[in-house]
Amino acid sequence: MRVKLISMLGAAALSLSCATAMAADTIRVTLQLPESHSLGQNWNAFKEIIEEKSGGELSLQLFPSAQLFKDKEVPEAVGSGAIEAGSAFLGRFAGSVPAVEIVNLPFFFRDEDHLRAAAANGSPMREILDKAVLEETGARVLWWQAYGRNIYLNNGDPIRTPEDIKGEKVRTYGKVLGWTVEALGGAPTLMSGSKQFLAYQQGAVDVGMTGTSGVTSRKLYEVMENMTLSYDFAIEFVAVINNEFFEGLSAENQKIILDAAATVEKQLRDQVYSGEDALVESVKDKINVIRLSDEERAKWVKATASVQDRFVEAAGPVGQQTIDAAKGM
Repeated sequence: MRVKLISMLGAAALSLSCATAMAADTIRVTLQLPESHSLGQNWNAFKEIIEEKSGGELSLQLFPSAQLFKDKEVPEAVGSGAIEAGSAFLGRFAGSVPAVEIVNLPFFFRDEDHLRAAAANGSPMREILDKAVLEETGARVLWWQAYGRNIYLNNGDPIRTPEDIKGEKVRTYGKVLGWTVEALGGAPTLMSGSKQFLAYQQGAVDVGMTGTSGVTSRKLYEVMENMTLSYDFAIEFVAVINNEFFEGLSAENQKIILDAAATVEKQLRDQVYSGEDALVESVKDKINVIRLSDEERAKWVKATASVQDRFVEAAGPVGQQTIDAAKGM
């Protein structure tokens, strides 16, 4: 039985939004990032399409910067119907579907083309995972939101090899990420994205895990000196909608939503991966950028090789199916 996770602030904001909502066709969206972030812009692109195509029968209200729900609360909030839709880090669904963390396996995807093929809407890997998320949570995956690739942040001597993480307290945001940190000899600390700045500023952790867009949108360069471009795994968010709400819409409006989702998914992935280098360039005068050599990267690959076996053991048959589906791309 699902429990609605509504904070006092979230409940008040939702009550106010209901005053202007157009019956059941208003889609309220919770987002932990600022509206100016690429994920916020992505939702606004979706909003523009569905409102235009539906002739106003569909409307969307975006609540950014974790006004209503924290990232970890989104799967339950959307699945239970506490809110119609939202974005969450894909790993937040790992409690119900452990296999979703395949995208966080270090150095699993051969290159960007392999990742794009495996994560594409309708791919064998996506069909397995999206179906499992719906069945286990009641949240329907509309599209995957590319966030970028993982990097490490720290102060002092820059991180270049696994030895530089040994004994360090590292901010993580998922179980497999924690296993990766353990394989590197560090101590994982689970922490939401919105808490990073203060945690780094106060020294609550020694090392940060995030994406390049997080460095710019959250101004993490103000509290961290070094940014190591490990690019060891992909960071993916998912845009989800309560399935009962979706099924209650007309067939025409369901199609409008699904078509719009496919459009904005491709737009965002193209934007994020083509813009990663530009984001790094934009902050290189504010933070020390470290690019790993082939020799250094090989050490990371060797040190984290055990994480895939640990993933398969924990995720069971569905985990193995996703591994096989992704490797077959």
